[in-house]
Amino acid sequence: MAAASLKCTVYTFRYGPVFEDQPQNTLFPEGFVEEQVTLSCRARASPSAIYRWKLNGTELNLSANSSYQLVGGNLAISNPTQAKHAGTYQCVASNPKGTVLSNEASLRFGYLHEFPVTQRDPVKVTEGWGIMLPCNPPQHYPGLFYRWLLNEFPSFLNTDSRRFVSQGNGNLYIAHTEESDEGRYSCLTTSHISFTTKSVYSSFLPLSVISEADPRMYSPSIKLRFPSETYTLHGQAVTLECFAFGNPVPQIRWRKVEGTQPPRWLVLDPVLHFPSITFEDDGTYECEAENSRGRDILQGRVIVQAQPEWLQVITNTEAKIGSDLIWSCAASGKPRPTIRWLGDGKPLTSQHLIVTNGQLKFTNLSLSDSGMYQCVAGNKHGTIYTSAELTVQALAPDFSLSPVKRLIPAARGGEVIIQCNPQAAPTPLILWTKGTELLQNNKRVTITANGTLILKNISRSDEGKYTCFAENIMGKSNSTGVLNVREATKITLAPSGSDINQGENVTLQCHAFHDPSMDLTFTWTLNGIPIDFEKEAEFYKRISVNNAIGDIHIIHAQLRHAGKYTCTAQTVVDRISASTSLLIRGPPGPPGGVVVKNIWETTVQLSWSRGFDNYSPTSRYVVQVRKPQTKIWRTARTDPPTVEGNAETALVVGLSPWTEYLFRVEASNILGVGVPSCPSALIRTKEAAPNVAPSGVSGGGGAPNELIINWMPIGRQYQNGDGFGYVIAFKKKSEDIWQTISVPGVQSHQYVYRNESIAAYTPFDVKIKGFNKKGQGPYSREITVYSAEEEPNVFPNEVKAGAKSSSDIEVTWNTAEAQNGVVLGYEIRYWKSGDKEAAADRVRSAGMIPVAIVGGLRPDTTYYITVRSYNRAGTGPSSPITNVTTPKAPPNRRPENITWAMSRKSLRIKWDPVTSLPNESFVTGYKVLYRLDLHSTPTLYVTSKTYLELPLPEGTSTVTIQLRTTGQGGDGEPAEAHIPTDT
Repeated sequence: MAAASLKCTVYTFRYGPVFEDQPQNTLFPEGFVEEQVTLSCRARASPSAIYRWKLNGTELNLSANSSYQLVGGNLAISNPTQAKHAGTYQCVASNPKGTVLSNEASLRFGYLHEFPVTQRDPVKVTEGWGIMLPCNPPQHYPGLFYRWLLNEFPSFLNTDSRRFVSQGNGNLYIAHTEESDEGRYSCLTTSHISFTTKSVYSSFLPLSVISEADPRMYSPSIKLRFPSETYTLHGQAVTLECFAFGNPVPQIRWRKVEGTQPPRWLVLDPVLHFPSITFEDDGTYECEAENSRGRDILQGRVIVQAQPEWLQVITNTEAKIGSDLIWSCAASGKPRPTIRWLGDGKPLTSQHLIVTNGQLKFTNLSLSDSGMYQCVAGNKHGTIYTSAELTVQALAPDFSLSPVKRLIPAARGGEVIIQCNPQAAPTPLILWTKGTELLQNNKRVTITANGTLILKNISRSDEGKYTCFAENIMGKSNSTGVLNVREATKITLAPSGSDINQGENVTLQCHAFHDPSMDLTFTWTLNGIPIDFEKEAEFYKRISVNNAIGDIHIIHAQLRHAGKYTCTAQTVVDRISASTSLLIRGPPGPPGGVVVKNIWETTVQLSWSRGFDNYSPTSRYVVQVRKPQTKIWRTARTDPPTVEGNAETALVVGLSPWTEYLFRVEASNILGVGVPSCPSALIRTKEAAPNVAPSGVSGGGGAPNELIINWMPIGRQYQNGDGFGYVIAFKKKSEDIWQTISVPGVQSHQYVYRNESIAAYTPFDVKIKGFNKKGQGPYSREITVYSAEEEPNVFPNEVKAGAKSSSDIEVTWNTAEAQNGVVLGYEIRYWKSGDKEAAADRVRSAGMIPVAIVGGLRPDTTYYITVRSYNRAGTGPSSPITNVTTPKAPPNRRPENITWAMSRKSLRIKWDPVTSLPNESFVTGYKVLYRLDLHSTPTLYVTSKTYLELPLPEGTSTVTIQLRTTGQGGDGEPAEAHIPTDT
């Protein structure tokens, strides 16, 4: 008999294509030596996918075009060129389960052409005026990086607040020209494409600057202007540029214009850069250019849009034959994306499909509806795809994965639910039996539409076998379970209500009876939310003597622990609950709805609604205030000072005009201070005339015929309104009539008054006040400011010089009283005999002391000396010349053969005399530096003899002596001796 053969069937799970790698936008360098570019495409599929490609929506015939080659799913393009291969590519992946389209990807070519070789015309400009040198870059893609060369390559122009290179158009802007700007200029452009870099530069443009003795000062004029509307995509980097001509160099700053809100200055720079722009950055921006002569402003709007992004995608779905199905997808984007649907890569046309903007509705599904579907969302910034596979099933009922529960416990008097969930398509007809009895719906028995069996008010007679029968057009099946009835659970001691103060402890009791054959579990909820005893271990503790007791102990109860407590005792077959309320008294809850009703310059009217008093009457309210730029709340002043507990409004006083504030309210009672309310909406008090005068008023200096007045700009918190500026009042001391001038701009800090009639160092009375659109503030106190000085017109007299040593001289003089300025000090000029006065060295003394030490001189040398006074304008005339000769150098040899003898109270030292050399000054004596022990203060002795007797206090352990010669030329090198005295 032949042996029976064993056959094994291997089932393979089949599914449609799912992209794992899709083509990406590619920028390829034009003329690059690399001869191939590859667009990626790979899909997971069973069986494996077959790939096709589209260019600009038309399928590519890969066999007819030798420049294209399919490598797996990737598209390799040989010798790519702009004319043949630039465009939008899309990969198509197919297998027997369906077809899907990839995201679209563009292939573009980057390039940078050369500048024209023609010479550029020379440009002339008057010193002090601004100028723009155009770059006129050659044709290119994508954008470029710009720099400028000065005179030759590679001498790059350094930019600063006066000179700016636009990265938008490449032009060079100079706010005001100087003589140093003259030269030859060339624009250098650099292109970065993938891994290649290319730079080209223009022919040189000669710039001539016409010298001007007194360059004109003028107010700013914005020349580099950003667009009135800038469209950008969320997440992109965005740069706005703004630059102005003006003298002095204008300061550039930016702010976002937000209705009536005060300006929030963002950047002090010609460039406002957003590394990754967001929708919150959408709005109008203002560039302000300001100098001491005035200001100019420019506004433009930044409009942030976005590519489509999925909010809801479709997923693989299995559905029963004959059923209905709704698929939904949703995408965000700006403008709002439109939605379309594809089936196997083509627009849907079936009559039993209903396609709306975001939904695909199937009715009466058939096996032919199985396949790959895609939801496509697109706007003008891009298109995105989401894919899913629909599998329509036709199955006979099958309980192998979800049989009826074999053993079904239930509590007497309770309810039981028995599920019947066979796999089946279409949905089967469900019948239930108990034993051989067919069950029908009645007061105790319910069979739901989905086949679930519900038995109520269960008794012992309900025990037995229950069978679910399922049948559809594909076949039938059944499954059976056994019902077992147990004793019901009962609460024997329910929790009772309590009333406590915040911080106190309380115990809630809960005892129960249950069927001993089953485990009993207690759970607690507060206001329907389960209590987590691990996370809340600080406040909740279980008390369980045996498994029939489920008490809990609440420790240091807080207001949030008040509410309805429910104890639930449950077994596997039933559960029963009992509830009680816990009342906790404490500080008031936060007041609600804090609103600023009326706003004045320094006061506001607040109102609020009373919060929950937590069962203890509110005794008073406290209003708190803070500015948005700070985090600290402070108690606000109110009128009256105390806000009673029955109030719902308060007048807040003592605020600053034109200032933003937030307010909140705090309530208190005898049990403490409650949680503050939520802050009010941000408000700003009304404008008022300034009430603070500028500080730091000073001045002086400058050019001839000028009066310079300086002050500290007033801070934002003291401006009290928009349109802020300063009124400068000044008059000569000898006159009675004040002159006034208005200087706009809160940041202004200097005013220069020029008049040919102003004599040098003329005293002026000066005072300054602020102004805004609401009026003028108080003047500062009057101070005296002097006009620009001239160099001193008198010289010091009776100049004398004497040698202090071989290297130092002392110079003295009588002070000079100049009438055209304040003498700041004196300048001593000195030069050696034989040298010219033009080569003189100089040393300045600060202050009016008519004496100075000049050091670092050569020994035995004659020096000529003059003295001049100086002020901020310069140096005055020289005094008559005097001279002095430095002594010879000091004796250089150290004293030798030092000996000593000690008595009980003194120390006598001796040494050999020192004879000076011919080039040294004569020895006039000796200096002895005498130190007792190591840390005492030394004492200096001077003698003309070669011995000296020194005091020796009792208890001295060590004596240190430094001995040196001295003479007219100074002191010589020391000899040192350490003498122990305790031997």
